[in-house]
Amino acid sequence: MRIKIFFLLALLAPVIQAGEQHFSTAGFYELAGSGREVYNMNVGWRFYKGSCPDAWQREFDDSSWEAVSIPHGLELLPEEASGSINYQGEAWYRKNFSVSEDLKDKKVYLHFEGIMGKSRIWLNGKLLREHFNGYLPVIVDITEGLNFETENTLSICTDNSDDPSFLPGKPQQALDFTYFGGIYRDCFLVAHNHVHITDANYEDKIAGGGIFIHYPFVSEDKAEIGVKIHLRNESAGLFKGELMLVLRDTSGKEVGKGVKSLSLQKGKANHYDMNLYVNRPALWTPDSPILHQLEIKLADENGNLIDGMLQKIGIRKIEYRGKDGLYLNNKPYRDKLIGVNRHQDFAVIGNALPNSLHWRDAKKLRDAGVRIVRCIHYPHDPAFLDACDEFGILTILAVAGWQFWNDDPVFSKRAYSDIRGLVRRDRNHPSTFIWEPVLNETRFPEEYARNAKKAVDEEYPYGQALSACDPGSPGSDYFPVIYTHPTSVSGGKKSVYNAGTLKEETMYFTREFGDNVDDWNSHNSNSRVHRSWGESPMLQQAVHYASPAYPYTCLETLYASQPAHVGGTLWHAFDHQRGYHPQPFYGGIMDAFRQPKMSYYMFMAQRPFEKLDKLPAESGPMIYIANEMTPFSPEDVTIYSNCEEVRLTVFENGKKYIYQRPADKRKMPAPIITFKDAFHFMELKSLARSGKRKEAYILAEGLINGKIVVANKKYPSWRPVSLRLRVDDDGLPLRADGSDIVTVIAEIVDEEGTVKRLNNTSVRFTVTGEATLLGDCDIACNPVPAHWGSAPVLIRATTNVGKINIRAEVLGEGVHAVASCEFEYRSVKPVERFIYNPAEVRSGVEGKAVTHEADDLELNSMKEEILRLKRRISKYELREVELQQESFGEKK
Repeated sequence: MRIKIFFLLALLAPVIQAGEQHFSTAGFYELAGSGREVYNMNVGWRFYKGSCPDAWQREFDDSSWEAVSIPHGLELLPEEASGSINYQGEAWYRKNFSVSEDLKDKKVYLHFEGIMGKSRIWLNGKLLREHFNGYLPVIVDITEGLNFETENTLSICTDNSDDPSFLPGKPQQALDFTYFGGIYRDCFLVAHNHVHITDANYEDKIAGGGIFIHYPFVSEDKAEIGVKIHLRNESAGLFKGELMLVLRDTSGKEVGKGVKSLSLQKGKANHYDMNLYVNRPALWTPDSPILHQLEIKLADENGNLIDGMLQKIGIRKIEYRGKDGLYLNNKPYRDKLIGVNRHQDFAVIGNALPNSLHWRDAKKLRDAGVRIVRCIHYPHDPAFLDACDEFGILTILAVAGWQFWNDDPVFSKRAYSDIRGLVRRDRNHPSTFIWEPVLNETRFPEEYARNAKKAVDEEYPYGQALSACDPGSPGSDYFPVIYTHPTSVSGGKKSVYNAGTLKEETMYFTREFGDNVDDWNSHNSNSRVHRSWGESPMLQQAVHYASPAYPYTCLETLYASQPAHVGGTLWHAFDHQRGYHPQPFYGGIMDAFRQPKMSYYMFMAQRPFEKLDKLPAESGPMIYIANEMTPFSPEDVTIYSNCEEVRLTVFENGKKYIYQRPADKRKMPAPIITFKDAFHFMELKSLARSGKRKEAYILAEGLINGKIVVANKKYPSWRPVSLRLRVDDDGLPLRADGSDIVTVIAEIVDEEGTVKRLNNTSVRFTVTGEATLLGDCDIACNPVPAHWGSAPVLIRATTNVGKINIRAEVLGEGVHAVASCEFEYRSVKPVERFIYNPAEVRSGVEGKAVTHEADDLELNSMKEEILRLKRRISKYELREVELQQESFGEKK
């Protein structure tokens, strides 16, 4: 018999506080005291992979099932998980929970941000919903079925097997990405009064439902903000009251407000339009992404708050003015929108990313200078879009689809519904730039193109509804944005593509550039480089993306194009898994763990330094030496920098070089800088043999207006001596919510802390305390081979705030073995409230923590001390070996 427990953690603050990272819940931010409450339902689930026909029944015994938290992706997978090796089929989730009697007079909904594939949802044995979409929210009214005296049972059957009746439709084994599966996004319980603001995705109203924010007028002097609010009265009688709007700036100061009286009959719903006016508004742009907080409150005639929420908004106006090009906030926007495509999967966990990893993705991309992300080939997690709003990344939002069409009417019917669902979910994001309602690279009927465009226009009737389509696709003439490569008439000097004469009224954009396969079966490519392959392949990838010697769309081509061609997105931001090929896609500027390749720094060099003081996420000029001074490093030294001048020093008394950035504005802002014949390993060897190792370095200095503003210094790596641990959290700490995940990286370093890039070391991780190591037992991913000097793993927080001890060691305990490393990290208190039964949470969720008893830890400590002493002795012995070698003529 399970114990009835209503478990709450961390009351949400009434206003989003500076310094805390909050993510939207069910499409809004909670406003304390408004009568609307949000609870996180991610913790305390039981999981079974496979068919289980009786699991929907309330009394079904799930005690033998695995205990999991969501986001959950059915399984953990190795880093190399392409070729459809992931599970496809039915899987079951069950959650037993109690709710407070305080919610007895409320309307109560479950809001799932995403359940992959087909899903069926039961509450206490009653089927409530069947859903056919893996990427849009599933919202269920559970008001009538809730028990307040006894525990409730939620049963969910998910099925990620191939199904041609709904998007994307194509079998996974023929797809260039992977479905994965499970309840892989957040779940919330939302409770509010019977007179309430509705949910746009639940209501299914054209251009309605929920909150719809638009901007009828925007200028530097004044802005008009239109707010369309949908209310429903499910109370016992007539409702009279007021709608109140309060707009606050980044400091919390009130900058606009409005009030509207209303009367709403029992059983009726209605939309109410309100307008706010702001003088001298702080406008949202990619280089200055200023977000306001809009408080929406509903009060009865006695002034009591009945419902309310917060929305983050960015006041902005984006429009394309034909031959005059792209305009942002009434000013011509002449900078090219250069960015990347993004798939949502991550190493080991597939698509089941917590919000923090989506946020870190956005931050890493904005740090690299990315101004636009094409969210392919499906709707992405709301947390990623929240982060794009925050960092000033424009987005292209796509409906699910890839090279597949089904003539069955049910397929197109569901596709149109998905288009409308996408717009309703994401219409209020200031980062939303282009809608992609067509199915990627698909020969669909012209009727579909016409109806898809019509659906976007109907759902977003306030202008700025830019929809995109491939050139030559049936119905492409209906679309204001055409995906194409720069043509000769648009100034693309290196392009082999020609889409014909550019139309004055059409905006052009390159949806995918950079990939360069030999054929579409083998997929060999000089753009696809695994980080472990080292320097020369990574340098070649960067050259290919920037400006190759052969005709091809690249950064230089895009920057040289006419204003009608506003930019392009690289294929692809990150290495990711694929269905139809046994190898992952290696063309990312970062790997599947989000460790950077050299092309990442090449992209970073394109940041306009004169604007970076406005955006902390990408602060200041940059310079990076793309040479690790190994015995196999190129003699030509490559530098990435956005500075006007670069000075290079190779060795202390060696060669000095100067580079001046060309003034040609039609080239990419920061071409790759190559200093020819600058590094020679034999010169490095000579310095080392003569005892001058500290003089062996490469120094790059970046200058602006004749002053050194940034520098990068590289030393060669010498004898590896130890491991070094770091947590790749980008300043966003691990939250003790049972779901949050962070990457931990062990690096092999020499005495000076320089990473030893060339090695075959395997690192074994041990995690104790309030986190678990993912994949240690499930997929045998521990020990981890080091790639290009580093070995990454993922750890997941428990539900307890506290210390996390991380230990990294190499296999073996020899005198000359690389020394182990220990690191203490700490999780922090989450900001949400949770509903779960603690009896359903047990250690070992998705991977067992590797623990040691106290005696084992003490023994390890003693062994380490003995090894340290032996290493000190060995150091002198090694010097004797060197002297002996030199005496036999080995000095030169």
